[in-house]
Order: sequence, then structure tokens, then C-alpha cells
Amino acid sequence: MSDKGEYKRDQNYLPDRITADGRDGWPVEPGRYRLVVARACPWANRAVIVRRLLGLEPVLSMGIAGPVHDERSWSFDLDPGGRDPVLGIERLQEAFFKRDPDYPRGITVPAFVDIPSGQVVTNDFAQMTLDMSTEWTAYHRSGAPELYPEKLRDEIDDVAQKVFTDVNNAVYQCGFARSQEAYEHSYRKLFTCLDWLSDRLANQRYLVGDTITEADIRLFTTLVRFDAVYHGHFKCNRQKLTELPVLWAYTRDLFQTPGFGDTIDFAQIKEHYYVVHKNVNPTGIIPLGPDTAGWLTPHGRENLGGRPFGDGTPPGPPPAGERVPELA
Repeated sequence: MSDKGEYKRDQNYLPDRITADGRDGWPVEPGRYRLVVARACPWANRAVIVRRLLGLEPVLSMGIAGPVHDERSWSFDLDPGGRDPVLGIERLQEAFFKRDPDYPRGITVPAFVDIPSGQVVTNDFAQMTLDMSTEWTAYHRSGAPELYPEKLRDEIDDVAQKVFTDVNNAVYQCGFARSQEAYEHSYRKLFTCLDWLSDRLANQRYLVGDTITEADIRLFTTLVRFDAVYHGHFKCNRQKLTELPVLWAYTRDLFQTPGFGDTIDFAQIKEHYYVVHKNVNPTGIIPLGPDTAGWLTPHGRENLGGRPFGDGTPPGPPPAGERVPELA
């Protein structure tokens, strides 16, 4: 927290990378690593989507923590006996402490964990998804899309950085602000960027190029949570997503694309934010709304052209143990 009451995200993550050549000591190997996520977390949601789109499920298993955590970190309370069935741990912090018994920073998802040693490899969420696209190529499914095409990387990076600063992180800066000045600054930054995104997407289906890229995935995981959480809980209330015609249609388009909406569990999302953030919602009451039926209504974005997966194909259905509840 800054001296002006502005929320400052700790971005010092474990920097190791899992790479094809193993230069950090962690070579890509099928079955060796476990991706630990939580359905509630937008940063983890990115990794879940990328893994689905690239078809890495057979070589990269996934552990799913429950939506509520305490100061001791995310726990595997959704699993039988409250333990991850592969790692055998109750809380993600155990993997961090295996790596460093005095680990001083936040225990965050997503995280790659080395199954043989039980140690966390990295929790650098931004690099993790890029590496899944560029370092795990030997294990991509046939028809996997190019989410980070080399010729578009500079533009993807530029757009993704703006989205991180002014949307992904700005909603938290609104919600966790400790002064009126800090809140209003973040609020204006957020909606200025949403207006910019609306203009950019008014005549093109995706953020960069004519296919889904990493930039779209990074924006989607915030927008899909907007009305359920950020509009009310974090006071991002100039408009709801459903009142922003271009962005509402854009997000529905992605939601209805295989690999996106089938990773979203609105109940877990709401439980996490409204229960864990006691400083924002001291009662812990979880709202019943909003109605989710609109997510499956026609969006019309196909009229802008574009090919969701480029020369690739949609992913198949999620594995049975990874399916989320269908919308009513």
C-alpha cells in the first residue's frame, strides 16, 4: 500500500521457468509437473484456458484449490480428505516451503509444482502462459492454435501490458484503495481503458490480429468477473459489463468459445471474493446475482470475421474431473 492509499501488487515471483532445454534446471517433461490453480482466481484462470486450448491435459496435470483461503494459503478442500491427490498436500504453501522453508512472499496461484520433489517451480503467472505456448510445443495437441505468434508478439505484449495495468490490476486498485483519491484515480484509469478497448474492438473481433491470442485471454478473465464481483464488490460501478455493448458482446463471444466459458465457475468466483475479502465485505454475505443466462445469448461478433483458432481447431471437452457446472 502506498502512502497515498493506493494498492501496490507484489510482483516478485519465483522466476524459474520450465523450458524445452531445461536451462533453469526444469526441463519440459510429460507428467512431471502439476499446474495448481483456483477457479476463483483470474490469474490462474489464464493458465487453465491456455492449457485447454493447447491440449496439454495429458502431459500437465491440474490441481484445483478451493475458492476460500486464509493467511496460510490456498487449500485443497475440494479434494477427498482435503489433500491434493497427486501432491499429497493440504495447502499450496507446503510446496513453497519445500522450495524455501523461509519463503517470505505470498503463496499464489497459478503455480507449477515439480511432482517428484514436491517443490514449487514458479508462480510467475505472466511467463507461465507464454511458456506453455512456446516451450511446450512438442506436446501441443494437433490443431492447437498459435496464441503467441512470433510476428505479433510486440503488439500482443504492448496490448497485454496496458490491459494488465489499466484493467486486470486496476480493478483491485479500486477495490483495495485506502483513500478516496487513490480510488478515484484507479476508477478513472479503468474506465478510460475500457472505453479504449471498446473503440478498438468495435470493428475487429479480437484484440490483435484476426485470431484469439494471449491478449484476449488476459482481458477475458477480468471481464468475465466484472458484473459478478468487480462492479459491486470493488466499486467499479460506472457501468456494468452488460451496459458496455461492444465489450459485453466480445466477452460473450469468447465465453461461448470452447476453452473459455467451460473454465468458469461463477459460484466459486463469488465465494472467493465476498468471503475472503473481509476488509471489503465484513459480513461475508455472497450475493445471489447477477443472472447468468445472458452469457449464452447470441453476440453477433462472427459478423466481424476472424477465425477463433486460426488454422487450428477447437479443443475437445474438458476431462470429466475438470468440468464446471453448466449455466442454468
